[in-house]
Amino acid sequence: MKKVGNVVEKIILNNNAKVVKSFNNNILLVRESGKERILFQKGIGFGKKPGDIVEKGTIVEKVFVIEDKDNQRNFDEILNRVDTKLIALVEEVIAEITDELGEELNENIHVGLIDHLFYAIRRLEDKEEIQNPFLVEIETLYGREFSMASRLANRIKEELNVDVPEGEKGFIALHIHSARNNGKLSNTIKYSFLSNSIIEHVEDRLKIQIDRKSLDYARFLTHIRFAIERIITNKPIKNDLVDIIKAKYKISYKIAEESKKIICKVLDIDKISEDEVAYLAMHIERFRVSIGK
Repeated sequence: MKKVGNVVEKIILNNNAKVVKSFNNNILLVRESGKERILFQKGIGFGKKPGDIVEKGTIVEKVFVIEDKDNQRNFDEILNRVDTKLIALVEEVIAEITDELGEELNENIHVGLIDHLFYAIRRLEDKEEIQNPFLVEIETLYGREFSMASRLANRIKEELNVDVPEGEKGFIALHIHSARNNGKLSNTIKYSFLSNSIIEHVEDRLKIQIDRKSLDYARFLTHIRFAIERIITNKPIKNDLVDIIKAKYKISYKIAEESKKIICKVLDIDKISEDEVAYLAMHIERFRVSIGK
């Protein structure tokens, strides 16, 4: 059996597996060796009922393994309240995303994304839409995930007749992105909030409103995101031009110092290296010059 992370591909089952749920003709949830596994194979679910056995030696195209006991319990709870059609749709898309990325996704996505969409669809059917304050940042920073989220939204429209607005696509993209980063959705949201807070501070200090669709914005946001990533991972960049930047770009360095305080507060850290502050100041200056301020 070939396994990469929590994804197993092109395998022959080594043991009998008991059917827990048949989602459609091509997707089964089974329990084997104490673990829940989602099997993908054309025709494998046809006529299958809970308790049936998928015999040892059966060839399957792909398997997602749910190993964590909390995830198993939560997924079982989802089975009791979420329409099978939605679960099958999401699982098919997760399989497509895994193939496209060529990488494993954290198993939390099987619980988190389905649960989110279940409640999101209920809200949308009741004409209740939650605004996504990080939509532009998500589109800019996680473009690939947003594209995948848009495809899932199209499938939901086609198969469930529910229109998924742009803000919800952003939330779906965050689930996909977090699954690529060991399931850390809360951190992803925190970093998007932090990036947005710095942008808003720069806008306030320069007395401007930045065009969220502009190339200048996309470039500046990306630089901020990378700076945050270095601070979080404690991998500061070496900047030999600190003194020059402080002397030449006084306004931008002052804004960078203020932005440092925002970062420290949100991330609950004591300090940021002067090299990193100068690096941020350099990008604020480039942005300031590009917009003529």
